[in-house]
Amino acid sequence: MLFYSIQETAWMVAAAIALDWLIGDPRWLTHPVIWIGKVIHKLSAWLRREEEARRQAGSPLPAKSIRARGAALTLLTVTLSFLVVLVIWFIADQVHPWLGYAVNVWFISTTIAVRGLRDAALLVYNPLRAGNLPDARKYVGYIVGRDTDSLSEREITRATVETVAENTVDAVVSPLFFAFLGGAPAAMLYRAANTLDSMVGYKNERFLHFGWASARFDDLLNYIPARITGGLITVYCLLEPSLSARQSLRSIRRFANLHPSPNSGVPESAVAGALGIQLGGTNVYGSTVSERAKMGRPNRELEIEDIVRTNRICYGVSALIAGGMVCVIAWLNL
Repeated sequence: MLFYSIQETAWMVAAAIALDWLIGDPRWLTHPVIWIGKVIHKLSAWLRREEEARRQAGSPLPAKSIRARGAALTLLTVTLSFLVVLVIWFIADQVHPWLGYAVNVWFISTTIAVRGLRDAALLVYNPLRAGNLPDARKYVGYIVGRDTDSLSEREITRATVETVAENTVDAVVSPLFFAFLGGAPAAMLYRAANTLDSMVGYKNERFLHFGWASARFDDLLNYIPARITGGLITVYCLLEPSLSARQSLRSIRRFANLHPSPNSGVPESAVAGALGIQLGGTNVYGSTVSERAKMGRPNRELEIEDIVRTNRICYGVSALIAGGMVCVIAWLNL
């Protein structure tokens, strides 16, 4: 918990969740993730100079050497992100402890995106409900990597539900998990690792070796939080009569391991089971067709309102975490 007690850390995590619920990511503030992205871009260009020169000369670097440079990118980025936030927090804490608390809460809130995830999903939902498929395709293209130009209403809905489900780990549970373990610096370390994966963790010709370390490190960091997320989704189902906790749990056990990602299958199968729908199927990335395993049993057809229901599950998971933090504080005060 860095230099804070469990009780102090718990209330700061709860406060960060509340802050994200209230204001999300204000556009008038430069988001730390933007700076992390700039650092990744600069470091990548520097680390790949020799690789590019050798490629143009017709004597490419061996895969092992490219992977070593990618590992260096991962190490440098996460270390720098951790240290910068640690130094800012330390200076603020020296000025006044309450300023240190405020800085810690704000930085933690920037690593989560409950409200931002909801807003991104609603940008797809609103034109979809109005029958405006071109706008729905445009906005879903902002949040998924697959081709969206010819997606049907059902496929747009599936893509949005899958993204919200998967990002309940990446944008909610994982950063809060690390915030509880190590405050804002640890949460920002996680956010840097996740940003690395989103920028270089692709299995294509350009990033297959260079992004290998970033992708594997992100998988490692998300392993425990993904399974916590599956449990929290199931618990939330107990609180909402329209959802099925039993089917959510069964779906995790049956389908989670079929997903190509070691972690994404857990929240996707949990949400599919909770809603009684089936996720997965055919995705197209450029000219590549990818067949994803089916998640969940199709008790009914996917419908547009499933986007709203999945948003509600995401908020419910964050509320359970906030409530858990309050319970920790109350228990320690007994």
